[in-house]
Amino acid sequence: MTRYYHNSQLTRRSASVPHDIFKVLSLTFFAIVSFFVSSCEEKPTLIGNDLLPGNDFVKISSIDTLSARSYTMYDDSVRTDNPSVSYLGQINDPYFGTTTANFVSQIRMGGAWDDKPFIVDSVRLYLHVLSATGGSSMKHYLKISEIAESIYTDSAYYSNRKVQTTGYVVADIEIPILRTDTINDIALTLPPSTLPMSFGNYITRDTAKLFYSSTISDFKTFFKGLIFQIEPSSDPLLISLSLAQPRTLGAYYNYFVLFMSDLAGGTKQFIFVLDATNKNAAFNRFTHNFNTAAPDKKIQHINDGYRDTLSYLQYLNGVYTKVTLPGLASLKNDPSMKNIAVNKAKLSIPVQFDGTLYKPTTVPTSLILRYRSKAGIKYVVPDYNIDATYHSFFSGALDTVANVYNFNIPAFVQGYLKDATGQVEPELEVFQGAGTRNVILKANNSKTPVKFQFTYTKF
Repeated sequence: MTRYYHNSQLTRRSASVPHDIFKVLSLTFFAIVSFFVSSCEEKPTLIGNDLLPGNDFVKISSIDTLSARSYTMYDDSVRTDNPSVSYLGQINDPYFGTTTANFVSQIRMGGAWDDKPFIVDSVRLYLHVLSATGGSSMKHYLKISEIAESIYTDSAYYSNRKVQTTGYVVADIEIPILRTDTINDIALTLPPSTLPMSFGNYITRDTAKLFYSSTISDFKTFFKGLIFQIEPSSDPLLISLSLAQPRTLGAYYNYFVLFMSDLAGGTKQFIFVLDATNKNAAFNRFTHNFNTAAPDKKIQHINDGYRDTLSYLQYLNGVYTKVTLPGLASLKNDPSMKNIAVNKAKLSIPVQFDGTLYKPTTVPTSLILRYRSKAGIKYVVPDYNIDATYHSFFSGALDTVANVYNFNIPAFVQGYLKDATGQVEPELEVFQGAGTRNVILKANNSKTPVKFQFTYTKF
């Protein structure tokens, strides 16, 4: 311990003070000399700069002012064949109007027909309803109609396709009241008095056709399939179910059962399956009537190129938001920006809530981006599948604090900037992969518009 610090044994500091003065002077002298020496040297970071080629240096830049413009779009012809989820019914929305959904599907024999005498006693349709929206206050009725044309698993079918029917219809199939917060497994009893005959008798009217063949006329050509519809109601109901192939052989969820008796009074059953292991051809049909929306909430601009302060996104292939990035196109056309690597490209789209129908708990939890080639083919942005399981890199999730959807798209942007074919446009479409939730987005000249952040390294 130096004598500078307090010591109760000493009463004066006559030796300590002169020692510290010399120490301070020594340090001051050293600092002055160091300053003059360093001032005579070149800056270390610049030494040899003129000896290195320019491409040995990179420049990292960030732009958060690239323009992004939003438009509300609608395409009534969307490909819907081989759906993972099928929808049935109708729903009304004060902003989006009326949406009607139905689906067409083949049905498949659940086994080999034994060709023994029988009497059809009754028919039930079992459905595994994944979700139910609306329609909780009254009964609803299903209608099935036989289609007149064959459909195929390897053919393309679209949401606005007109369906020809044979005229055979089974109507007034009562649907029980469904719970909207859970899966519903339901059994529907088909009316026995359908003209000209009941469904069970109609589908088995020619037992010589109850077989499958790849070379001659069989059950597929004898009975081509059905269109399923829920009859209109003042309290509309929309349900969803999956017609996808089951993961376990024979674990069917959606099927008809024919309850029969033989001539000796014995009973037997036979099933016709919708979600068959040997996949049935199927497709969804959707119609959207925007004119039934409330006058003060109705969407004013669709497909007209108008940059409104709001844009819209609707489930079941309804309206969607298109975002264009003209600033990105300017960068691509700038010769000085040819050699760049994208470090960050983030698109942020704010959400508009009304506090009643549209709030954080009622809008989609996440959205997806796709782009369209000049040939008209749509692709999901490559960033979405960088993490194919959770899509955590791409995100697309709603930030419920900032009330914004965030999308990371550096792979898409890099691909666009490097594309020499001209097939990719600096445009993106916001859509919902699955689900039955709409959302309203802020756009263009709103107080919090769409934001595109871009960071790159220039070589």
